[in-house]
Amino acid sequence: MSQGDKSKYTDKQIRKAEHIAESYEARGVPERDAEARAWATVNKDDGGGKKPGGSGRGKATRHPAAHRGGAVGGKASASRTAEERSASAKKGAATRKRNADAARHAS
Repeated sequence: MSQGDKSKYTDKQIRKAEHIAESYEARGVPERDAEARAWATVNKDDGGGKKPGGSGRGKATRHPAAHRGGAVGGKASASRTAEERSASAKKGAATRKRNADAARHAS
């Protein structure tokens, strides 16, 4: 297992790290690197081990990094008008056509 004491991690965090490590290994990452990345991801998502030291409930484990994807993209086009988006699309299409024609003539 990766360096460091894992006794303060919840069962859910341990399962999460194992699942992430398996995913990395399936993509060809060496086992030790996969485990290190998995625990780094758990720490990033949850802020480390969450088992409470005393009475009461532990903190909930959320996964904010996993939820960021959809919120990141689309802001540039959303802030433009339909006319601006259309003009940009036409300009891009013209560029792709011009590049394709140039490639055809070069070969």
